[in-house]
Amino acid sequence: MTIKSLHKRESDLAQSKNQLEILSNGIFRNGDLPKFKDKIAETNQFPLKAKPLEILQINVGYMCNQVCKHCHVDAGPDRKEIMTRETMQQCLDVIKNTGAHTLDLTGGAPEMNPNFRWFVEEASKIGVKDFIVRSNLTIIRANKKYHDLPEFFKKHKVHVVSSMPHWTRGKTDKQRGDGVFDSSIKALQELNAVGYGMPGSDLKLDLVYNPSGAFLPGDQASMEKDFKKALLEDFNIHFHNLFAITNLPISRFLEYLIASENYEDYMYNLVEAYNPAAVANVMCTNTLSVSWDGYLYDCDFNQMLELPVNSNVKHISEYNEDLLEGREIVISQHCYGCTAGAGSSCQGSVA
Repeated sequence: MTIKSLHKRESDLAQSKNQLEILSNGIFRNGDLPKFKDKIAETNQFPLKAKPLEILQINVGYMCNQVCKHCHVDAGPDRKEIMTRETMQQCLDVIKNTGAHTLDLTGGAPEMNPNFRWFVEEASKIGVKDFIVRSNLTIIRANKKYHDLPEFFKKHKVHVVSSMPHWTRGKTDKQRGDGVFDSSIKALQELNAVGYGMPGSDLKLDLVYNPSGAFLPGDQASMEKDFKKALLEDFNIHFHNLFAITNLPISRFLEYLIASENYEDYMYNLVEAYNPAAVANVMCTNTLSVSWDGYLYDCDFNQMLELPVNSNVKHISEYNEDLLEGREIVISQHCYGCTAGAGSSCQGSVA
């Protein structure tokens, strides 16, 4: 298990330009595999264009109580990037004046931002249709000051989306660290106790599955059945939906692919699984990603690769819907991860 972030270790891959260089050279430069731009052009889908904004995804900081092997954010306890209340207020101002129906808070562990509760309280007053907090579950058990999070989420009708690599201890702890499984199970039971994920409950609790190795996720519907059966039988845990998300070849997962000599095979798998039907619904077309310091990106993955939106509007403080709508989406070879198989987004399969 990695115990420090790429940034803390001063790894070459901590620099986004080095990641992009890997994704643009080798098998893509010599023509063994087509670049993503050329692939979507084959079906007349280039350039990708932004549709009206539906989802505002806000990364409130890279600080996290975990250091997971697959983390595309390179989050961890040693990451100090945290969104300020001033930037949060700018996000709130935008939410009030757009047609976005979903507010999606992510991190790191978003709950570790000192202004997290203030933001949730203020944002809940706006009345978006779907108010998501992406929780790693273990944060609920990490410290006494987080123990009341299930009740806090319930009070503000937050939709909880939680990472859960597997229904077994071995596979979960291998990806996310020793003790993570037991802590996650306890947190899920506590969420169930206040009504989250229960049959007929409007307190939404969804789980997110990421493969633990250099392979693509299986069928989302089949995996959801397996997860529900195992967690109910073994721990009496209920949840609503399972989202299967493909690991994109960036940050710590890219490091893993290179170290395990799986990078080229994984990229071949992504390209071979390319599904043009998934392109139309990739999340970058209806989502805007806001970084901890307020800069705008087409998606969370582009944020981590420091690929800003292709617009004169670069920061949340300058938000202009007319200028952002219809912009050309910034792409690179990592985008194959969102268009492989049934497609992949923060809301699971797209095709």
